[in-house]
Amino acid sequence: MQSYWFGDVDGDACTPLAGDAVARARRVRSLRTTMDGFVPLDWKNAITCEAVGSREEYLSALRELCFAAAEQEIREQYAGKDTELLQMVRTLDGMDEVINLLSERVAEWHQVRHPTFSRKYHRTPAHVLVRSISQRGRGALGKVALQVEQLAAARTDLAKEVSARANQVMPNTSALIGGLVAARLMSHAGGLLPLSRLPASAIQVLGARTALFAHLRTQSPSPKHGIIFQHRRVHNAPKERRGKVARALAGKLAIAARLDYFRGVPVPEFLDRAQERIDSLGKGDEP
Repeated sequence: MQSYWFGDVDGDACTPLAGDAVARARRVRSLRTTMDGFVPLDWKNAITCEAVGSREEYLSALRELCFAAAEQEIREQYAGKDTELLQMVRTLDGMDEVINLLSERVAEWHQVRHPTFSRKYHRTPAHVLVRSISQRGRGALGKVALQVEQLAAARTDLAKEVSARANQVMPNTSALIGGLVAARLMSHAGGLLPLSRLPASAIQVLGARTALFAHLRTQSPSPKHGIIFQHRRVHNAPKERRGKVARALAGKLAIAARLDYFRGVPVPEFLDRAQERIDSLGKGDEP
């Protein structure tokens, strides 16, 4: 017997499927077959099955089915627990780019007005300079600086919300590297499910795309870490041990991502062992 979206065909007999396009779309997703016993679909089978009366009706019903299946897929994607977190992280990254760009523009604008400030500018962080200009500046420059400062404050609030949401969505991963870094890992992977499918070697260099392509193109040294460099045990580790710490952390993160996706709750026994292993490598207690 061969099962198709419109019904079941068994030799010359056919049992049509009852229901609308939504029910048929669910059926399509449940169908499983092997290529050894698969018989390609002939649209005339649908007429024999009395599911449709003509080729035009067949194409119309198939089109309706495809739309229904696509709508179900989209609904499931937006219903995922990581969907909103993914958008929050991408918004945060966009705000960082805008704030950095506008801060540099404000600093250069201020330097045009005060040429003698050039030397001091190079020793002053952009956000400190923007705050000073927003308090003392006049006219358009002062207003722009004030807007940049307000955007930076909104960015700080959003970062706190991202970290808090990551602790709920990715409790094990967040416990290992912090909510904000965990959320960035998930964003670069494209979601919690794609992250849970990545091997440790891919997680280790996630976010190091430029260095990885440079390695492939020019045979420069391969990157030892990407986003996970933000973890204190990685960036505080001696340079000669940093790669080993990054590999160990990536291995634990690969397990943590799977636990977050399939269980969704903290696993204390795993976290304790993982933290102990990472801390011991970071301190250099193991060879």
